[in-house]
Amino acid sequence: MKLSEHMLGKIEDHKHRIGELLVQHTSLTREQLEQALAQQEETGMLIGEILLKKNFIHPHDIVKVICIQNGIPYLKEIAVDEIDPNIIRNITIGYAKQHEMLPILETDYNVTVAVSDPFNFNVINDLQLIFGKRVNVVVTTSLRLQDAINRVYEKANQNLVDSIEDEFEETLDLDGPIDILDAGSDEAPVIRFVNSIIFRAVKERASDIHIEPYEKETIYRFRVNGVMQEVLRQPRKTHANVSSRIKVMAKLDVSEKRLPQDGRIKIKIAGKDIDIRLSTVPLSHGERIVMRILEKGTTVLRLESLGFSGQCLKDLEEISRRKYGIFYVSGPTGHGKTTTLFAMLDRINTPERMIITVEDPVEYEMAGISQIQINSKIDLTFAYALRSILRQNPDVIMVGETRDQETAEIALTASQTGHFVLSTIHTNDAASATTRLIDMGVEPFLIASSLAAVLAQRLIRTLCPDCKQPTVPTPFELSLLQINSVPADATIFKPKGCPKCNRGYQGRTTVAELLMVNDEVRALILARSDAVTIKKAAIRSNMRTLRQDALEKLYKGFTSVEEVVHTINEEEDERKNLKAAAPEKESV
Repeated sequence: MKLSEHMLGKIEDHKHRIGELLVQHTSLTREQLEQALAQQEETGMLIGEILLKKNFIHPHDIVKVICIQNGIPYLKEIAVDEIDPNIIRNITIGYAKQHEMLPILETDYNVTVAVSDPFNFNVINDLQLIFGKRVNVVVTTSLRLQDAINRVYEKANQNLVDSIEDEFEETLDLDGPIDILDAGSDEAPVIRFVNSIIFRAVKERASDIHIEPYEKETIYRFRVNGVMQEVLRQPRKTHANVSSRIKVMAKLDVSEKRLPQDGRIKIKIAGKDIDIRLSTVPLSHGERIVMRILEKGTTVLRLESLGFSGQCLKDLEEISRRKYGIFYVSGPTGHGKTTTLFAMLDRINTPERMIITVEDPVEYEMAGISQIQINSKIDLTFAYALRSILRQNPDVIMVGETRDQETAEIALTASQTGHFVLSTIHTNDAASATTRLIDMGVEPFLIASSLAAVLAQRLIRTLCPDCKQPTVPTPFELSLLQINSVPADATIFKPKGCPKCNRGYQGRTTVAELLMVNDEVRALILARSDAVTIKKAAIRSNMRTLRQDALEKLYKGFTSVEEVVHTINEEEDERKNLKAAAPEKESV
């Protein structure tokens, strides 16, 4: 536990009285106290810092005696079974753990909250706003609080699942009383346990559920806003039954545990249609399971709401009106490439245009579009499907991913014969897409004559509008951002964290760079120029880079310095390319 300056100041202001209380209520001896007081006279250090540095006391000993001195109740145990789980309905588990607080009792006029730091007034103010009542504080250790938080939130989650079990589709088969530990009737059934994990993930807006078996335990993690978060640990002996239950839901071979398997699960939760993509791979201690959660009823987002703006948005609108050519979206896995493509298709989708997609798998279902899902088991690959749909004479073709030379060449050739083609490719930035295609074996003349534009994008977390705080970047942060100063009209914000958000962040937005293929870029492609040279030419044509777009969103208060550094600076190739294109530091 880290003691606040307020608490250390308290012990300094009342060091003699608190010193006596420490001797009475902790393992501190009078000789140790005298020794610390003598050192305090010599060095001027705070008495609390001396006692902690010498390991004479535990940090929470100070909190305990300050509570005794100020009449603040101190709990030796938290009666978790007596806590109504509904009390935490408006507080996220992330907020509770980060601030080490847990409401334990609510009456008509006040709410009692257990905390590890009774002088964290920000938390008390937040709770007064949430409950609209007076907040009474009791204190306990961090360890007891974290354990109680886990148990109360699991209990609350189970109650929520119980209340909506009838909302699940029949595919969940809720009637089976399978005990997760093959023990007595008091053990949680595996069906109910799996349902609760899925429901909790949907409730917390997680994009993925990861179930990872290790030697002694299985760890459950969610990916929320692109960040992995641990939510639960279970004994490893529960894993086989959980794995089997999930595979049954996806209609996979339960007995096959030596080979990877892929499947899909369709469920309904609280009226929402949920499509889950399942992937299993065998490990030494069991099967690792990943479930990608997709809301089937989700409306395809528009480009504006995804974070595109300014000249980039205008250029994308111009591209969507093209009758032929190929448009690539590049970026790492999980950074919204498919979402962007469907936002483009949403603009293109009119009764006058025939659109066919080839995907692996079909993630968004859009009315008016024919969608094909590839199936490697029957050799229905991207290339095979693409070759076949050309005979259907579509106006627009969307290829989920360009993975190999054959797919690339068919797509590029199709774009020259009156078809507008959209696809994704895995590269770090826009300029690298052309070199990746050449590396695949595609001839430069085919790329130069077909390529309309390449969009590189990342997803960056956005700050919670309710709790973000203004801040002034330090010289070190400015150096990480590779700028000399911040514009006079810009305000930089940092995350704080509140019950409405996830540790200060709420959702994600797109950071992008759009390379439009002009005559200069086309000539460089024909000359097999490297990505750095192509990027320099694009910058001369006023292309805004990923870093510049991220900085603009930072200046507008959408994100934080930490997010910009994490999302952009971690790309080593991006840093090298920008340095080559602009050796001097930007002054934005």
